[in-house]
Amino acid sequence: MRKVTDVRGGIFARHQRKFFASAAIAAAVAAAIQLSGPSTAAHAAVPPAAFATQSPESFAELVKAVQPAVVNIATTARVQTAAVPEFEFPQGSPFERYFRDFFGNRVPGQPDMGPGPKARALGSGFIIDPDGYVVTNNHVIDHAEEITVTVTGGNQYPAKLIGRDLKTDLAVLKIDAVKPLPYVEFGDSDAAQVGDWVIAVGNPFGLGGTVTAGIISARGRDIQSGPFDDFLQIDAPINQGSSGGPLFDRNGKVVGINTAIFSPSGGNVGIGFAIPSVMAKTVVDQLKESGLVERGFLGVQIQEVTNEIAQSLDLDEAKGALVAKVEPGGPAEKAGLKTGDLILEFNGQKVDHLKDLPKLVAAAKAGENSKVRILRDGKAQFVNVMVGRMPGDESTAQSASVPGKSEQAKLGLSLAPLTAEYKQRLGLPDDSEGVVIVDVDRSSPAALEGLRPGDVIKRVGNKKVATPKEVIDALERQTNRKAVLLLVSRQGNDRFIAVPLDKA
Repeated sequence: MRKVTDVRGGIFARHQRKFFASAAIAAAVAAAIQLSGPSTAAHAAVPPAAFATQSPESFAELVKAVQPAVVNIATTARVQTAAVPEFEFPQGSPFERYFRDFFGNRVPGQPDMGPGPKARALGSGFIIDPDGYVVTNNHVIDHAEEITVTVTGGNQYPAKLIGRDLKTDLAVLKIDAVKPLPYVEFGDSDAAQVGDWVIAVGNPFGLGGTVTAGIISARGRDIQSGPFDDFLQIDAPINQGSSGGPLFDRNGKVVGINTAIFSPSGGNVGIGFAIPSVMAKTVVDQLKESGLVERGFLGVQIQEVTNEIAQSLDLDEAKGALVAKVEPGGPAEKAGLKTGDLILEFNGQKVDHLKDLPKLVAAAKAGENSKVRILRDGKAQFVNVMVGRMPGDESTAQSASVPGKSEQAKLGLSLAPLTAEYKQRLGLPDDSEGVVIVDVDRSSPAALEGLRPGDVIKRVGNKKVATPKEVIDALERQTNRKAVLLLVSRQGNDRFIAVPLDKA
């Protein structure tokens, strides 16, 4: 079975693929082309005369300019001892084809056997701001208790997690240096073309500051890692430890973030995948600003339009997103969308394929009116929809730990905003406020004091909180205390809980 591996070292199983190549057929085709001569109507594919002068003799000057902004990331995490066989996912698990958790074999959602030994892992990242904001992949720092960033020159800094987004596998860290740091800027991945030169810089196998070159091999790759897959495929060699590293164009701009490789063995075979900068910048800006990502929500379940479905709808070609279900009470139902509607455009942008619609809706702001072009009963029409906020978005959950004992003891909580869906799920009034606990580390001080998923933190000390970032900021102000006092609501009942800070 062939596998796809994230370039930090995790693996997820892929369906069996067979690639057939025949040298004899290739030779015959080549001979046929040579014999066709000038009499054929086809023209030879001759590149522009300027092409010969475009290939760079060296990337040295480019590397000198950008490499100081590329960092190495080391994490320490407590390995969870799994109750499943090593390197196997249960049959039919939704994570069977997804990235394997690097810090062990525990499948999300499965019971574990408790905390095991600490493990260290390595990854890559890059500085986007002279104040020390660092971008990397979420899977590089996932489950980390401590995060250490090493910059060019060898200086090391404890890093704080500002925010992360599970759906795009991105995370933003913050380090504090005594002077402004070198940084790089995002470029325009939409302008990048197949065949363009790119440079990858990272920390493969712990060998920091490694530079490789290649080209963009393809665009718009969907590797089934999340709902917004739109990867650049590259052949610049990247390996384990390169996750989170930048992909530069020839102008020194970041056009991608190296995230995954296709590999039967776990090593590089020349097929890598990078998150496009246009997508990454939008997510990173939100994480940097508020620690979370807000996305638009339409409230429909959709399916791909096959050739057979297209024929049944009298379409000339298979395109659009077919509404299979309209969520009760959602924005789509309020706007009058119905099961069987075919969505062809969203805010003036075409929906040619199923995956186009989630990305367009997610990019829309909650509360905005969006014009949706649909086909209903063979007639095209427009529907105005007020986009909602995506409820219960797991990407908004972020760790409430601040890595590095010198900064703040770890409570062991994962948090999310108290959205309308969480309020409904927990049976809370619409005017409820606070931050919901979505996960608790079993060995943490918070767990020992009885905190559990579903509890709502309303205050940290004397500070009211409404977002995970506000909880983290409030915790940072408790550095001189032996315990932090939390006002917690459970099933509508409020109580104070003091969580020790000196036991972490």
